[in-house]
Amino acid sequence: MTGRTNVRQSPPLHGRDAELAALTAVLDLPGATARDGRGPDSAARPGADPAARAGADPAARAGADIPFRAADIARRPGASTPVLVLSGDPGLGRTALAEWAVRSFDAGPVLYVRASRAESGLPRSGAHALRCAAGGLPGTGAVGVPEPGTTPQWLLRLLTVAAAGSPLLVCVDDAHLWDPPSRAALGFAARRLHAAGPVRLVLTVARQHAADPDFAALPHLPLAPLDPASADALLDDTSTGPVDPAVRRELLEEAEGNPALLRALVDRLSPAELSGERGLPGPLADAETLRTVAGAHLSGLTAGAADLLLLVAAAHEHDPEGGGADIELVLGAAARFGRAQDAPARDGIPDVLVMSDGRFRFTSPVLRRAVHACARPDRRRAAHGALAHVLEREGHGLVALLHRAWSVAGYAPPIAGRLSAAASDPSVPASRRQRSAAYARAAELTADGPERVGHLTAAAEQALLAGRAREARHLVGRARHTAAPAVVRGRSAWVRGILALRDGPADDAGETLLLARSLLAPDDPARALLAGLAAAEAAWATGDAVACLRALNAADRTVVPVRVPAVVERAPAPAGAALATVAHRTAVRPDAPAQGARAAGPSLPRDYLNGMRAMLERDFVRAVPWLRRVVEHAWEEDAPERLLWSGAAALLLGEVPAACRIGARTLAAARSVGPTASVPRALELLAYAELRTGRHARARAHAEEGLRTAHLYGQSNVAAHHHAVLALTASIADEPDLVAHHAAAALATARRHGLLQAATLAEWALARAELGRGRPSEAAARLGPLVRPGPDGGHFAVRMLAMPCYVEAAVLAGQRDHASAVVDEFALWARFGADTQAPAQLARCRALVADADRADALYESALVLHARAGGDFEQARTRLLYGKWLRRRRRLREARACLRDALVAFERCGARIWADQARAELRANGAAPAAPSAGELEGLTPQQLRIARCVAEGATNREVALYLSVSPRTVDYHLRKVFAVLGVRSRVELSRMVEQAEKNGAQL
Repeated sequence: MTGRTNVRQSPPLHGRDAELAALTAVLDLPGATARDGRGPDSAARPGADPAARAGADPAARAGADIPFRAADIARRPGASTPVLVLSGDPGLGRTALAEWAVRSFDAGPVLYVRASRAESGLPRSGAHALRCAAGGLPGTGAVGVPEPGTTPQWLLRLLTVAAAGSPLLVCVDDAHLWDPPSRAALGFAARRLHAAGPVRLVLTVARQHAADPDFAALPHLPLAPLDPASADALLDDTSTGPVDPAVRRELLEEAEGNPALLRALVDRLSPAELSGERGLPGPLADAETLRTVAGAHLSGLTAGAADLLLLVAAAHEHDPEGGGADIELVLGAAARFGRAQDAPARDGIPDVLVMSDGRFRFTSPVLRRAVHACARPDRRRAAHGALAHVLEREGHGLVALLHRAWSVAGYAPPIAGRLSAAASDPSVPASRRQRSAAYARAAELTADGPERVGHLTAAAEQALLAGRAREARHLVGRARHTAAPAVVRGRSAWVRGILALRDGPADDAGETLLLARSLLAPDDPARALLAGLAAAEAAWATGDAVACLRALNAADRTVVPVRVPAVVERAPAPAGAALATVAHRTAVRPDAPAQGARAAGPSLPRDYLNGMRAMLERDFVRAVPWLRRVVEHAWEEDAPERLLWSGAAALLLGEVPAACRIGARTLAAARSVGPTASVPRALELLAYAELRTGRHARARAHAEEGLRTAHLYGQSNVAAHHHAVLALTASIADEPDLVAHHAAAALATARRHGLLQAATLAEWALARAELGRGRPSEAAARLGPLVRPGPDGGHFAVRMLAMPCYVEAAVLAGQRDHASAVVDEFALWARFGADTQAPAQLARCRALVADADRADALYESALVLHARAGGDFEQARTRLLYGKWLRRRRRLREARACLRDALVAFERCGARIWADQARAELRANGAAPAAPSAGELEGLTPQQLRIARCVAEGATNREVALYLSVSPRTVDYHLRKVFAVLGVRSRVELSRMVEQAEKNGAQL
């Protein structure tokens, strides 16, 4: 161990505002210092310019105009502490933050000690290292050396003498590696640090050691991976030249928010590789890269412990994200693998492993990957061979065969054949991820080019179904060979097309899927039909009705035998997702299905094709029987992809409650039987169906979960639709920042990938928010292009849904002629019956553009139709408009009743911005609606109450995060909820409400 006061200059700390704020408070630095992660050269010193410092770092620029008072928060009663423990996995920046603290502290001397695993077994070596670091300070020589049993008191005395009444910073990096007596003494001193004078103590420990008895009672701040924006900024700061967008994506996905790994990956690549001029090496994170990040955390291990770690890492390979490695399997294999057998009894379990529920788990995925990749190839193969022996003896089929395949070197066609056969056998129990790994390993063991391509394509298909889009992309990228059979090339094109459909330009996806259909049609007609339907889905997303019909007609030319082989029926078919709006895809046969015919087996995609094509051709008489047959089939179906068709058909038929039930069934099926890649689209169907019923809160909950899973499974196009739904739900709740955020996110992806449907939904959300805030001119300007027919307008399915908003906005903005021009077209939509709210909305639109002598009856008719259709929000909007109309004609009593009913309905469905309009109209009408009372604070959760009080006292979000030991994002999330529940729009309003509640004796 070494003690020193000088540390190297480190790169900027991106995405660590909360951690820097906590360190600023502990070190009692000037508040602005925490804005900069570059060290003393740019830290806050007398005469330094805060604006100049903020300009150096994108993270600093983002918040440079916000007063920073983390130190003030720390001084509040119960919050002041001179100690902070930073914990995290390797590479997350524990050492960088410790070095930042050392460089930034200039109020007095600094004792910086970096622990070493090699000295962990030497008694009191940690205390000796600290004494060496303090050796140059006056008086410390008289303290002597620690004696057995006196280390805690000795260490506290050392700190007291070293401080000598002046500020002192003590920083111990990797304190968990200190020997037990020194570690106990450090915890003892930390809990009594006030007795040593103005001493500040910063410790860093591995994440799994934060709960150790020596550190558990100390203030603790865990480090999380960087968020995507911060990782992106770090990549820009680390690279010395341009980074190709595809390369950028690969680097960010590989690093998974680990800053050290991201830097190591960038350092590994040449400028030509970073710019995309040359292909990326594989694997991207090789052994040397992983050793750079995690090697220091694995040094100093005994040979037996290293062998045990290798066995555990190898046992994870068949299920890297599973629950860990079975302890009995590992110990059984250890008997055949070098020195691992006696390691647990002789050396104990290495601290990078944890045992729970009968399984070994690594404390960090980076450590597991480093152990496996950095091992000698022969040792790695031997570990897999030992595991295979135990698994074969216990009859573990495919998993045993996988480890046996990993234990051999070079080509091995017989093992490759056995692997491929087992992976393709549905009776063999295995996950899709394991089947993908089996096919991929079979490809590595195969020398023949076409056969190798077949294995890689099958591996990509299974990875795609498992929700591993990145793995599928890499695998299918290697599956290229001109001599491969047409059916194999067709399956490869199908994978590429589905990947692009979920996470790429929709036009490209459509053409690739049509190519797949033509290649598959002779040998795999069932999948060719699905490829055609998926191509139609891609065209639907772009808003190209002609291309949609072209794809459906191509799919219709695919001849599928009546009796389809069982293997085809078992294969999940990612054909079309029931995306937002009115329904999707297309197709129609000349004849409608016979009455009472059952939609069974392979007829379902054909029925769906027929119904959707008839719908696009506006032949509703033929469309309805086909689509109703598809809906009826849902109650006997459990395949998520097929259920998505049923849900889309229900939406097209206007059977929205049925669509909600089908969406729930689809989600349950995707979670229980898979494929898990269907979960984001199942949630999309469910969120959109709930939105159509007016249940905005439920739609929001499903869309939030859908957004998380879409990002998890690499489906950015699906995420764009979830963003659009979230923007729509926020547009009624007076959450302009949330509307802007989700709409911007949806539009960013939609414009990049040509998703007109998602773009139209997002623009509609922005316009509806403007209309709710009483800005009809802005809303009409935004909605006008959306409702315009033709290629320059909005999506052909969404524009009808947005028309009532446009009519209202245009009339209120004084553009009655423009509004009248679209009412007749909306009438055609209302007569079709696909939207239960449309007839009432049509009556409302006609009332808005009608003369005074006709408007009254039309409003009354609209309210009658709303009562039949249900739904608070749309009915309340009609009542609000009718109430305004009545008030202007001095029919005040009728207006008051109408407006009060509107207010109650708006409040019931959470439409706060519209409720404000109703209150304003009531006040103008001479009524005085009750404002939200202070008692409504009781509706907040305990965490929300704490955050509300901190904000009311003037704290910023970062200061609240420090005070409550949570992340700023958590504070931001809860604060939005507080604003929504209380109906306030600003911190000033919140402060007034909290103050009033305290005066009234409310419990906060």
